[in-house]
Amino acid sequence: MKRIAEFHKVSLEQFKADCKEENAGEIYGGIKLPTRATKGSAGYDFFAPYDIELKAGETAKVPTGIRAEINEGWVLSIYPRSGLGFKYRLQLDNTVGIIDSDYFFSDNEGHIMIKVTNCSTEGKTLFIPKGSGFAQGIFTEYGITFSDNAEAERNGGFGSTG
Repeated sequence: MKRIAEFHKVSLEQFKADCKEENAGEIYGGIKLPTRATKGSAGYDFFAPYDIELKAGETAKVPTGIRAEINEGWVLSIYPRSGLGFKYRLQLDNTVGIIDSDYFFSDNEGHIMIKVTNCSTEGKTLFIPKGSGFAQGIFTEYGITFSDNAEAERNGGFGSTG
């Protein structure tokens, strides 16, 4: 296996700026870095920083408190945890989150925010306890074309490159 990335917490100040919870400082202390469940797991589990309850059709933007320092030529793709997608139709609002290597250097410290929706058609309410895995990230190597000449620099996420 290639070792190509490292997870870090964003600063307390950045987390407080992005977290809408009153006790953001207390939540910050309990943030867990993503981990793989088994040596054969491809995905790194992202853990809920606080309890999340979503009725069918409801959406939540979750500030993970996490940033990823990724080698150039690699990307981190974010997906919902398989079981939550299967049982509740939990979906990411942008289908798959793409975390580029240069996002780490953005003004927001590369804070990974995950927006999820409970798309249950059966009226199921989804409860994700604090500290439980709700999304997973997989690192993938990518290539570029021979004629590529991109020189722009990123500063932000969610459409920041145009």
